[in-house]
Amino acid sequence: MKFSIQSLYTWYGNLLRNPKYRWWVILGTLVYLVSPIDFLPDIIPVVGQIDDVFLLTLLVSEVSGLVIEGWKARKGEVGTEASNTTEGSTSTASTIDVDAVSVK
Repeated sequence: MKFSIQSLYTWYGNLLRNPKYRWWVILGTLVYLVSPIDFLPDIIPVVGQIDDVFLLTLLVSEVSGLVIEGWKARKGEVGTEASNTTEGSTSTASTIDVDAVSVK
């Protein structure tokens, strides 16, 4: 098994995006941050805070991303509903994912 920071970041982000585990991961992260038991002990100056800063950065970036996505989705739903009611249209917006491949 190959370990990298990117794989840890991806794993953590995927856990937060799963609604079943989201609150458990957030709670576990916060408990770890306030707990005196750490992977790198806080007694060691600077080095002891590295794991806390890394984990806090992951938590803030992922949760803020989720909040922004939710806000955009909600804003898009409200905008679509408002335009449908004002125009009398029954069309719905949809998103199509396309994988682009370059051809030489």
